[in-house]
Amino acid sequence: MRSSLPVRVLGVAVGAALLQLLMITAFAWPSARLGPRDVPIVVTGPQASAVAERLEQERPGAFAVETRRDEAAARAALADREAYGAIVTTPSGPRVLTASAASPMVAQQLGALSEKLAPARGAPAQERVVQDVVAADPDDPRGAGFGALALPLIISGLAAAVLLTFAIRAVAWRAAGLVLFAVLGGFGVAAVAQSWLSLLPGSYLTLAGVLALAILAVAGTVAGLAAVFGRAGIGVGGLLLMFFGNPLSAATSAPELLPQPWGEVGQFLPPGAAVTLLRSTSFFDGAGSARALAVLAAWAAAGLALLAVGALRRRNEEHPVPERTPVLA
Repeated sequence: MRSSLPVRVLGVAVGAALLQLLMITAFAWPSARLGPRDVPIVVTGPQASAVAERLEQERPGAFAVETRRDEAAARAALADREAYGAIVTTPSGPRVLTASAASPMVAQQLGALSEKLAPARGAPAQERVVQDVVAADPDDPRGAGFGALALPLIISGLAAAVLLTFAIRAVAWRAAGLVLFAVLGGFGVAAVAQSWLSLLPGSYLTLAGVLALAILAVAGTVAGLAAVFGRAGIGVGGLLLMFFGNPLSAATSAPELLPQPWGEVGQFLPPGAAVTLLRSTSFFDGAGSARALAVLAAWAAAGLALLAVGALRRRNEEHPVPERTPVLA
C-alpha cells in the first residue's frame, strides 16, 4: 500500500500541472491571438470599389467587404447585424459608421482605421467623424460589464447542476429543480443587469427569457451528463463549458477576432450562443438571433433528454426485469 503512495502523489501532481497548463492555454491563447479575420463590413458611395481594394491590399484577410447601394442600406446592414461597420465614401473623403453594441473592440478598431482613411488636412470636420449607429449601453461603453456576465453564468450553472445531482436522487425532481433554477436565475440576473448595473437595455421579460434559456442550457447539459455518466459527466461538462465555451464565447471581443475556426466553433456552444443572443435581443431588436436561439434550445433539450436517459437507466438497475423460467413440456 505504501509503495503505491509515491506513484499516486506523482500522478496527482502531474495531472494537476497538466490541468493548469490547459486552463492557461484555454483562457490566454484566444486573447493573445485576437485580430480581425474576415470581419464583415460594408462600403458605399462613389469610391466604394477603391476603398475595398485598398483594404484588401493593406489588411489582407482582415475584412469581408460588401458593397451597398447607399448610406441607408449600409446603416440597415449594421442594424440587422449583417456587418460590424460601414465606410461611406463622399467627395470630401470617407466616413466610418460603427456598431459598438455588436462589439466595442471591433468598433474601436474601425475607429482607428478611419484615421488612415481620413481626408487630407483641411477637409470639413464633420466629414471625418466616426458615427456609432448602434451604440453600446452608455453605462458600459467598452462592454466590460457585459463581458463579465458570461463566466458567472457558467460557474453558477455548473454549481447548480452539481448540487442538484448530489442532493436530489429522483431524476424527475432534479429536472424540475433545473427548470426552476433557470427561471429564477433568468429573472434575477435580468433585474440586476438591467436596473442596477444598467448593462442591457430592451424588454425585461425578453431578457429574462434569454437568460433563463442560457442558464438551462448550461446547467441542463452538466446535469444530463452527470445522470448518464456519473462524476465523469460532471468533469466532461465542466471541461466543455469552462475551458472551451467561456474562452471561445467572444463576450469581450467578437467571433471574427478569435483564431479560426475556434471563433465559429464557440458560437455552437452555450456561452457563445448566449452572448450572441443577448446582444441581438438587447440592442438589435432580435436581428441575427435565430442561430443562437436554436443552439441554446438544442443544448437545453439535449440536457433534459440525457436526464430522461439517466432516469430510465436507474429504473432498470433498481427494478430489473425478471428472467422467465422456461416451461418444460
